[in-house]
Amino acid sequence: METNFDKIVNRRGTGSVKWDSRPDVLPLWVADMDFETAPCILEALRRRVEHGVFGYTLVRDDYYEALIDWFSSRHLYEFKREDVIYTSGVVPALSAIIKGLTKPGDGVIVQTPVYNCFFSSIRNNGCRVVENPFIREDISDTKFTYHINFEELEHLAADPSNTMLILCNPHNPVGRVWTREELERIHEICVSNGVEVVSDEIHCELTMPGFRYTPYGTVDHDAVVCVSPSKAFNIAGLQIANIISPDSSKRALIDRAININEVCDVNPFGVEALIAAYSPEGAEWLEDLRGYLYENYIFMQQFMAEKLPQCPVTRLEATYLPWVDVRALGISADRLTEILMQDAHVWVNSGIMYGSDGYIRLNIACPRSLLEEGLEKIAEQLRALLPENN
Repeated sequence: METNFDKIVNRRGTGSVKWDSRPDVLPLWVADMDFETAPCILEALRRRVEHGVFGYTLVRDDYYEALIDWFSSRHLYEFKREDVIYTSGVVPALSAIIKGLTKPGDGVIVQTPVYNCFFSSIRNNGCRVVENPFIREDISDTKFTYHINFEELEHLAADPSNTMLILCNPHNPVGRVWTREELERIHEICVSNGVEVVSDEIHCELTMPGFRYTPYGTVDHDAVVCVSPSKAFNIAGLQIANIISPDSSKRALIDRAININEVCDVNPFGVEALIAAYSPEGAEWLEDLRGYLYENYIFMQQFMAEKLPQCPVTRLEATYLPWVDVRALGISADRLTEILMQDAHVWVNSGIMYGSDGYIRLNIACPRSLLEEGLEKIAEQLRALLPENN
């Protein structure tokens, strides 16, 4: 099967958050790919549409079979049907888990910079955000990465008022794929201090060559893990996700919170899409996608090293969301994103929303021609803003 990821799909006027929120800019922001989803998913959805009736959905046996078989065969992550709670998305899942497993006032540890919805989900449930910032490592003049500050994590976990850690595995936005050794260290620290680990693994399929995703549930068999095909197969609008919780006591508390939050129902298209995605045809399409995303990352990395070496790019081990250091410009990331929007007509994300000024996040999951166009505009604007050019 060959997929033409260079094909440009016109998304203007389709109610796209990414493309229609600001029709005058090239959007390289929200984690939404500009590729058509896998043909096997499109065919499954066509069959469902042709049925013509879209009532309340019963999640069937083949849904659970597809989910369990995918993770056991692809990632050696074993769990049972009764361990699974389905819901409409990973963010609603995280909110319900926090509601179910913490009490108002508890501290919830996050490793920053991190996905912005972690902050809102914690605060919306009356808990405190407790930051465990990463340690940055410069690999070269134009590339860097991050490591977990385990010493500080031990200190935070030892505080009895901090009862939960939300792990991002693989990590958005720093692009790390945590090794088994790192995950085992997290588990050791948290279990010895009674800190519940909840792992958001929505980007688990999108690893780069040479990096392997390790499900946190294979390290801590009682962990709560959130997964979804939405990022890897570009079906976020179909709203389907799963919480895996082998501990029946935790699962009962989470299930109650899911119902309190009223995110216990899913739509028929999400069910059909997951079954189709987690199939041999879906896996084949995914491998093609991963290859294209890697080529886009290499293209971006080389482009930035040549045309804007003052702004290093993170080593991207997973996701399609490179993290770029723009501290050389000497202005806040919020102000920079405003300038890029207004003057370069390109939309990127400010690092401030993830808890780290001086950085921006880009989305490279688009046809390479659009990526090149966006990078050219960004580079021209950023070069003009460099202190030596002013």
